[in-house]
Amino acid sequence: MITHGWPKMMKLMGEGPITFPDPLHIGMPASLILTVFAEVICSVFIALGLWTRAFAIPLFITMLVAVLIVHSGDSFSDREGAIQYTLVYALLFVTGGGKFSLDRLFKMD
Repeated sequence: MITHGWPKMMKLMGEGPITFPDPLHIGMPASLILTVFAEVICSVFIALGLWTRAFAIPLFITMLVAVLIVHSGDSFSDREGAIQYTLVYALLFVTGGGKFSLDRLFKMD
């Protein structure tokens, strides 16, 4: 997910007007900030296995919005990747970080 979020973060850091989908009608900058938080920050924590369940929630919501709202008019094959990510984040929320995560090492899971 970081590879999807990194260009968005660079867009956020850049100059000029922000143009980004606003599916929840909270404003383009706020939508971009929340998406960058989920796709970059949350992904880093999940990769480390730290607070996995908590950081899976924003990613799940982001992907759910992508599937159901942003790409709702796209064909199933175009939405398939986002659907798979949505299911993976739901699974991570339910199961946690796993045996080799920092959550387990610090007994937070």
